[in-house]
Amino acid sequence: MRKITLIAAAAAVALTLAGCASSAAPSSSETSTAAACTPTAPGTNSAAVTATGDLDTLPTTTFTTPLAATATERTVTTVGTGAEVTDGSLATIDFTLYNGTSGKQLFTTTDAEVGAQQVTVDQTQFLPGIVKAVECSTVGSRIVAVVPPADAWSEAGNSTLGVAATDTVVFVIDVKDVTEAPAATTAPSPTTDPNMPTRATGADQPAPAGFPTVTLADDGTPTVTIPSTPAPTTLQMATLKLGTGAVVGDGDTVTVQYQGVNWTTGAVFDESWTKGGPTSFATNQVIKGFGAALVGATVGSQVIVVIPPDQGYGTTGQSSAGISGTDDIVFVVDILATASASQ
Repeated sequence: MRKITLIAAAAAVALTLAGCASSAAPSSSETSTAAACTPTAPGTNSAAVTATGDLDTLPTTTFTTPLAATATERTVTTVGTGAEVTDGSLATIDFTLYNGTSGKQLFTTTDAEVGAQQVTVDQTQFLPGIVKAVECSTVGSRIVAVVPPADAWSEAGNSTLGVAATDTVVFVIDVKDVTEAPAATTAPSPTTDPNMPTRATGADQPAPAGFPTVTLADDGTPTVTIPSTPAPTTLQMATLKLGTGAVVGDGDTVTVQYQGVNWTTGAVFDESWTKGGPTSFATNQVIKGFGAALVGATVGSQVIVVIPPDQGYGTTGQSSAGISGTDDIVFVVDILATASASQ
């Protein structure tokens, strides 16, 4: 399974992208080699996309819909003068994602509450379309990439972002920095531990007054009931079960079960419980409020966090998840394991 932790930021690059994966393994033609860097070629689709505006800001992007690419096409609209992005390196990028069928903007890291993302230039770790776009580019470049389903989310699509199985997508990418990727660790992923519980095991704690009510099914799946009071205007966090395990540090990789609920509508917009179980991501690759609820908590704990827009998806909201720019969101999170960022 091909993970995309970008989006993990923002769980996409926000929480909605954390744990998302392509359903298809890379073919031999997609596998990177150690040969001299050969950039992905431009094409008629990528040449037809116009992206203007300053680097590192939301671009003004225009193209005629629908776009339907059969292979990833890459056009460099601004050539940077910095270091080259090579296979296996760690690139820091800003990007904006569009649906090539409808032309709709789906996601951007230029929102202050999301921020630039780091991508390991390796098609086994990130969407091949993004890797093909940034590889061989230079720091300071802006790139337009038109990506077919096979190099994005394949036949699964990405319903959270609003990408159907047949949609070509468009990325406008600004390359901000490149460094050598950290050495791989041989430590086992916490998700491979057969003894890991699937729910929080800590001691029950009373919820503060005014918080949503959480009831648990026999398997631990939460049901969240929103109170009739107005949503808070600041980040609110509480521990519902207190675990005795390791403390989660900033940047650590955590394994969790989670459920996200819109305070305004009471609707569940995302959860791990119906998506095959626990998921793992770094605490600094999710929305600000979600990360804040995890750092300092202990393994075995269940935490609840109420996140106002300025700590969540900002004033643009996340329309594909039914979240407006004024909606508070609530997450109930069971913390099952943590792995230090220094490992």
